[in-house]
Amino acid sequence: MCKTGFRILFFCFGLSFYSQAQDFSALWQAHFSYNNIVDVVGGNDKIYAAAQNAVFEYNTQSQELKTITTIDGLSGEQITTIHYSTEFQYLVIGYETGLIEVYSETDGSVLTVVDILEKDNITPVNKNINHFYEHEGLVYISTDYGISVYDLARLEFGDTFFLGNGGSQIIVNQVTVLNNEIFAACSSVNGLKKADLNNPNLIDFSQWQTLIGGNFININTVADKAYAVRANRALFEITNTTFTQLFVLPTTPRDTEVSGNNLIISTVNSVDVYDQNAFLTNSFLPNGEFDTRFTSAVQLENEIYIGSEDFGVLSTLISDGITYTEIKPNGPLFNEIFRLNAEYETVWASFGDYSESFNPAPVRARGLSYLKDEVWESIPFDSVFGARNLSEIAVNPFNPNQVFVSSFQNGILEINDEQPTILYNQDNSGLESLVIPGSPNVISIRVSASAFDRNGVLWSLTARAPNPLKSYDPNSGSWQGYDFSSIIENALLDEFGFHDIAIDNNGTKWIGGYSNGLYAYNENLANPLKNLTSEEQNLPFPRVTALEIDNRNQLWVGTFSGLRVLFNTSGFFDDPSPSLNSIIILEDGIAQELLESQTITDIEADGSNNKWVGTVDSGVFYFSPDGQNTIYHFTKDNSPLPSNRITDISIDPNNGIVYIATTKGMLSFRAGGSKPEETLENAFVYPNPVRPEYDLLGFNNLNDINKGIKISGLTENVNIKITDIEGNLVAEAQSNINLRSSNTNYNFAIDGGTAIWNGKNLANSVVRTGVYLIMISDLDSFETKTLKVLIVR
Repeated sequence: MCKTGFRILFFCFGLSFYSQAQDFSALWQAHFSYNNIVDVVGGNDKIYAAAQNAVFEYNTQSQELKTITTIDGLSGEQITTIHYSTEFQYLVIGYETGLIEVYSETDGSVLTVVDILEKDNITPVNKNINHFYEHEGLVYISTDYGISVYDLARLEFGDTFFLGNGGSQIIVNQVTVLNNEIFAACSSVNGLKKADLNNPNLIDFSQWQTLIGGNFININTVADKAYAVRANRALFEITNTTFTQLFVLPTTPRDTEVSGNNLIISTVNSVDVYDQNAFLTNSFLPNGEFDTRFTSAVQLENEIYIGSEDFGVLSTLISDGITYTEIKPNGPLFNEIFRLNAEYETVWASFGDYSESFNPAPVRARGLSYLKDEVWESIPFDSVFGARNLSEIAVNPFNPNQVFVSSFQNGILEINDEQPTILYNQDNSGLESLVIPGSPNVISIRVSASAFDRNGVLWSLTARAPNPLKSYDPNSGSWQGYDFSSIIENALLDEFGFHDIAIDNNGTKWIGGYSNGLYAYNENLANPLKNLTSEEQNLPFPRVTALEIDNRNQLWVGTFSGLRVLFNTSGFFDDPSPSLNSIIILEDGIAQELLESQTITDIEADGSNNKWVGTVDSGVFYFSPDGQNTIYHFTKDNSPLPSNRITDISIDPNNGIVYIATTKGMLSFRAGGSKPEETLENAFVYPNPVRPEYDLLGFNNLNDINKGIKISGLTENVNIKITDIEGNLVAEAQSNINLRSSNTNYNFAIDGGTAIWNGKNLANSVVRTGVYLIMISDLDSFETKTLKVLIVR
């Protein structure tokens, strides 16, 4: 029940909003980083560690790891603190936005508590959740506006306390209870405050006493005493009758935790364990193998678990303190993935970044990560020859073990068999640095976009270089530069950089520029360079951010403000007045431009020529080949995506898995399509046999690839007939006609190199037990193949 008081700013929280998380685990997989730990807590033979926006559970007895991510219902926002309730078996998660989530250990459900997040009379910047303290079934929530109380038994809010003068909002970093008194460590010179916990009018700020001024950052109860730390590192002891400064800590704490009768104080360079009398009993430091910064720590039994910024959780025996064991789920180095490449089985990820205006700042001295055989491995920065701001990743199609990674500062890094072998720069290649008049010693080789052509030649773009387009043949080792001065007169000032490059079937290099729109370059022509840059040419903005040549050799163009298509790429150079085309769709009977005014970050065509389009603030769109039908629109609200800001998309053509990188982490989606094969030699059907327990029936036009009967290894243009053993036609599908993306609810459809059948016949009934023949005909080459599948119902 909410209470009022004289001159008190107050509000009432209602029941928590319960969000029943959709089960995303069938089609989605999370690929979050668990290196940087925000907080670690323990209880019931388990520890919980919060990374930036995901949590993992570690069973100290069985040593089993379990992740809790957006797939399970977490928001994907920045976590600030966590608390584990042994009584209720809840993990309470606090966020910088004011959001709170309650994860139930017993059933894996997630309760989303939005009361603070959505409260209008709390300034958004004041909603940060700083700490949780549990006392007699109530959680006292320390925030940047004051203290709120949450009842774990009833899963609802109680009172909120504004402790500043006149009931104003002030920062409370942490609270504790000692002898039925509640203490609050406050910032902004509001000091250490206390009040009688039995006082029915605690929402009245005048009921709170200031014990001592200053800025207090932590307070904890250990046995019959409380210990508080002021911002000047002074440690105070509080008992029934005294308030005493004991000593000054060498470093400001990042976190304090009570484990049993021990006070654990974590700083960036040490974790110190104090007994209930504030005597230092143990100290734990980073070492040569784990040179990192500590964030938090908890003790269970005779072992301590330390959160770090680089290695997840480090564990060691209390009696040891020298030998650490690394505990964390598998994942990439960082969540902030900038570029992806999943085209050749191994998934590569870079973390380089550069500013919107192509400035290599801040400097990103980071390595690389790659996913191979379902395991993430990493190449540390000290192995990449000092290459900073690593960005675009190009894999040699004739040698997938050879990878080239652009550095938007130092050139191009070559990697062979997952080992960096050489860094190409101004001294050993045809790459050029920018030239700043009067500063001849400044070297900055800003390579962004790169791609291989069908002959195995690598093409790359260097910002602010005299010859921005470069080619490199890995077989001959030869480099060549190409002059753009007819458009870019001043290399330093007329073009800041290049977002993307795509190479069509005619060998034309399509290049997206920051200032001059869309470039086209074909070295085999007399006049090899041409560009589109104006609204008259239907380019809505001269900043082209994404390019994709689809399976029909059409160019899809993403810009800072909309989507366009160039249908006739072959005739572009001969057309005296070429222009791009808008895609017009009908929405509620009204003609509209597809993705009008959207900032496009990436475009990818899958095996069936459907288009995946990433945006800067609207998530991911999945369109039919012509863009007329939206198959999916994934956002933070309807999918496990942790952010609507998409940085890159890449598709594994062999299995149709789509990898989506956001500013807050990466996920993959099992779309189910695959690239067409050259022949039907390797075509196969699975599962086979189809057992009674297998779910034949897909949903949403066969888009659930975990159901149904799949036929893979198809060529580009096939007709497939399914008959029973007596030759009666049961189902039929044809490439480019029976599409999973169609609005027609097909029982049998083809997506690139994969077909899916839901087990229904032409009468729309599930077929009976029996052997069924699958007859595949290539409509171009006339090659045929027959498969058999046994269905048991």
